[in-house]
Amino acid sequence: MLRREARLRREYLYRKAREEAQRSAQERKERLRRALEENRLIPTELRREALALQGSLEFDDAGGEGVTSHVDDEYRWAGVEDPKVMITTSRDPSSRLKMFAKELKLVFPGAQRMNRGRHEVGALVRACKANGVTDLLVVHEHRGTPVGLIVSHLPFGPTAYFTLCNVVMRHDIPDLGTMSEAKPHLITHGFSSRLGKRVSDILRYLFPVPKDDSHRVITFANQDDYISFRHHVYKKTDHRNVELTEVGPRFELKLYMIRLGTLEQEATADVEWRWHPYTNTARKRVFLSTE
Repeated sequence: MLRREARLRREYLYRKAREEAQRSAQERKERLRRALEENRLIPTELRREALALQGSLEFDDAGGEGVTSHVDDEYRWAGVEDPKVMITTSRDPSSRLKMFAKELKLVFPGAQRMNRGRHEVGALVRACKANGVTDLLVVHEHRGTPVGLIVSHLPFGPTAYFTLCNVVMRHDIPDLGTMSEAKPHLITHGFSSRLGKRVSDILRYLFPVPKDDSHRVITFANQDDYISFRHHVYKKTDHRNVELTEVGPRFELKLYMIRLGTLEQEATADVEWRWHPYTNTARKRVFLSTE
């Protein structure tokens, strides 16, 4: 079993490396093509291989939109089978972190919550793989306040690391009532860059396909690389007006890393993207949108 997992993982990484090399070559050819069409100087870094790239441009066409990639392979059953989400916490969780994990369980339809106990990360991931879990969520805290969320897609990755801030739990609001557990409609806003689409896919594939008559709506709205999570239900008051009610919880997510492996492979998995907050331009740059 371990040899089979290692072989499948090597095959996945090989496909990913080949696709990355092909994407890089295609980007260079596109830059050369635009320079030739606009009658501009060829970029300095492309001049040595300009003739070879120009020769390969003759064989390019506008097709290839349906070609499968490693992203298709990661989420090949998305929309066909409902995701199976497992939620757990860091070790020795406080009562507030347990409450937050319970609320997250209600956010994701069909999710299950598992007490962490003294289980190691490797044992958790192996148990999830053996039981057909598609995504493992781990919540972290600092002095009773949830501060971190890890989303690990199984069996091969990716794993996204988020910072949690401005958390408002349902337990903090009196007389809120019960939460609908219907499959929600999703709204994703502001994920226009390539990385933004990647993060949007990681988040939206945690939810199953909703029914048309579902009155539950979950929003992931990106602004300045902070992803606002909001949870609403709506009802029609008449044929023209709709009443929107927030049912919680609410929080903000800040992405700081994406790894290509699963959670137990932190020491060996390649880093797909990492936020560098200590550079001079860190405050000015946005990564999840092109606006």
